[in-house]
Amino acid sequence: MNGTPNSPAAAGSRGNGIPRVIVATTALLTFISFWRAAAIVLNDLASSAYYAGGEAEGYIGKTAPWFILAIMLFSYAVRAVYVESCSMFVRGGVYRAVKQSLGGTLAKFSVSALMFDYILTGPISGVAAGQYLAGLISELLQYSHLGNALTPNEVNFIAAAFAILVTVYFWWENTKGIPESSEKALVIMKLVTVMVVLLIAWCIYTAVLRHSALPPWPHPKNLRLTANALGWLAASPLPHMFGIIAIFIALGHSVLAMSGEESLAQVYREIESPKLPNLKKAGLVIFVYSLVFTSLVSFFAVMIIPDAVRQNYLENLIGGLAMSLQGPLIARLVFHAFVVVVGTLILAGAVNTAIVGSNGVLNRVSEDGVLSSWFRQPHPRFGTSYRIINIVVALQILTIFISRGDVTFLANLYAFGVIWSFTMNGLAVLVLRYTRPGQREFQVPFNFYIRGVQIPVGLSLITLTLFLIAVVNLFTKPVATMAGGTFSVLLFIVFTISERRTHAAGSGHQEMDQFNLELESELTPEAVGARPGNILVPVSNHFNLYHLGNVLDRIKPGRRDVVVLHVRLLRRSASGENELDADQLFGSIEQHLFSQALSMAEKRGKSIRLAVVASNDLWEGILRAGASLQSSTIVIGRSAKDNTEEQARQIGEAWEKLGDIKPQFNLEIHLPNGDKIYKVLGPHAPNLTANEVNLLHRLWLRFSDVLAPQELHHHDVVHFALEEVKKEIEEGQEDAVVKRLRAHIEANQSKKPPSS
Repeated sequence: MNGTPNSPAAAGSRGNGIPRVIVATTALLTFISFWRAAAIVLNDLASSAYYAGGEAEGYIGKTAPWFILAIMLFSYAVRAVYVESCSMFVRGGVYRAVKQSLGGTLAKFSVSALMFDYILTGPISGVAAGQYLAGLISELLQYSHLGNALTPNEVNFIAAAFAILVTVYFWWENTKGIPESSEKALVIMKLVTVMVVLLIAWCIYTAVLRHSALPPWPHPKNLRLTANALGWLAASPLPHMFGIIAIFIALGHSVLAMSGEESLAQVYREIESPKLPNLKKAGLVIFVYSLVFTSLVSFFAVMIIPDAVRQNYLENLIGGLAMSLQGPLIARLVFHAFVVVVGTLILAGAVNTAIVGSNGVLNRVSEDGVLSSWFRQPHPRFGTSYRIINIVVALQILTIFISRGDVTFLANLYAFGVIWSFTMNGLAVLVLRYTRPGQREFQVPFNFYIRGVQIPVGLSLITLTLFLIAVVNLFTKPVATMAGGTFSVLLFIVFTISERRTHAAGSGHQEMDQFNLELESELTPEAVGARPGNILVPVSNHFNLYHLGNVLDRIKPGRRDVVVLHVRLLRRSASGENELDADQLFGSIEQHLFSQALSMAEKRGKSIRLAVVASNDLWEGILRAGASLQSSTIVIGRSAKDNTEEQARQIGEAWEKLGDIKPQFNLEIHLPNGDKIYKVLGPHAPNLTANEVNLLHRLWLRFSDVLAPQELHHHDVVHFALEEVKKEIEEGQEDAVVKRLRAHIEANQSKKPPSS
């Protein structure tokens, strides 16, 4: 630790000379509407509609749609468990919920199963998208007479290659730190909605025209359980003797339909107030949408696609449905192409979600001391936890290679992680009813009291059902059981060994003791010890602190205070709360970062204040912190992934979202070569060039002569010109105005000399 007693860099230190770090426990969040929250979850959940129905039918026969429907109805009950978990503000998602209720050992097992889920989400989504793309290519080759239909091996090859390309693309996006966008999710769901409405309407028309019959009723005698469907139970008479066992086997093969439910807990933190009512609204929207989309696709597929033909489309079910509708072939091909485009968008989004989720979970485990800080070391350029991202993506690509583009193989593996993740979360919430009793904002319904002891009937039945499906899946999916069990055990061993070594080496949280961590609910100038009008210097990567060095070089001691701020970005899968613990915000990475900052301050004999806040959006977190600290200037370094103009635009957009009270900031963007770009955030007089001032003056002179003896001022000319532009826009000529403005900007840019 570089700070020493009475060091000028250790501003605000206590008597022992250890520097203070103000840790704000209230996250500076960017909130979204329940519609956007629903769109984010549906981007993950609705992707299963593209493969769940076909996979279920491949194992249990034509009764599959009824079991998909049952799973979708049951998903509403599972969603209620997640709502209760969120209402308790159980920190750390499934991992922390299980740890608080069942202990660290089962918590590590649960996160191992969850990681198996995440690692399989990417490959199955990417391969499914590739299957749809290959199916379209095959149809186009036949329609255009350019070749024969693709063979199954060719389809699988295209699917695997496409999945690898998509995974590599999102690996690079996540390495750069490109954030997820709720706006993008909403746009995708609008496209999906258009596709779903067209599909349902066209399917109803076709079914009525052909007098299509419903699938066989979900009675045990109608199940067609093959040896593959029974797994290790193939030689057992139990499934044939007890119908309830056959029903649970069928449910186990249909459970993929509700994959993605855990995303609801991940977005809870971001939902705007009132949070719980909006969470319930989002849950209802998700339930209705997924119920209609996922279940109806399965029903219509059985009703419309001929049995012999449908077997060729089980991994491309909606594509097969599109090609079997009533109508001209060209119309069906166009709609098939639309289905593939929309499917590729939503399935590719699920690939990204898998990487983001894995990164968030492993970061949370690392922060808790289970994994060493080596995993969270920031990228030298982008500041992201690239080592975790590299490991996750490498495992996903390896999985794609092993699968060879076979969705059925991946679906079996994926079901293992999905069901055990749900089961562990349900069990954790059930145990928390007794270990953390008391009133909750929401509880899963059907609770009774016997002599003052609560009997959670609803929650118990949901957890028991999940557990039974999970156990049945162990016996009916041998490959998934062996692969998932092996992966979970190996990851559990890695977690255990790493945790012991981390604590034995004293590298858990002991390094934090070199700082005085002072928890404050909110950042204030008084808490930090900085006067209003201070300079705020956000830092995120100890490799790039040149902008802090520039500020320290120019600032004069005693004139203005310098606050060094680190924004801990809350990853969507990391936790689900507003109030955070110190160990969730300050660890070895932050300790290293602030040590570097203090070292720079010491060498220059300057003082700095240190603060940490959490946010789910970097720029809004910085601006909200600046507003809370009453900073006058914000100094940032150049972004590694965006140019300075794009960086300034993003900051400007974040400033517009601050709310009614928007303080004005001077923004400085420092470049590594020493150049600086100055901006003003907020309404301000523009910086006019000499040419613009001369043009304004010439117009003033000309109009002054014409309007004499009326008095004309320069600001009158500007105001009049702005009003004329506004009038054109209001009269419906906005496109013409934008075209002229774009031409003006391009003409000015062409006159500028190229930057070095």
